[in-house]
Amino acid sequence: MTTAEAIIQHLKSLPDWAQREVLDFVQFLESRRKGLAGREEDIAWSDFSLSSAMRGMEDEETPYTLADIKEPFS
Repeated sequence: MTTAEAIIQHLKSLPDWAQREVLDFVQFLESRRKGLAGREEDIAWSDFSLSSAMRGMEDEETPYTLADIKEPFS
């Protein structure tokens, strides 16, 4: 028996109000999964954008010197 079949078997034994509660929970899980996927995609695009903007900067000379520091760190 698959997990889905076991869930359906248990679900059929529940009263209607409990079945609605299970449906609400399943919809919550779906929305949470979609939200996580969206955030992962946003993070990936953000990382790509930042790395694209910074590309080649490690080869550039800095316009600042140690004399530009107002408070030296010890």
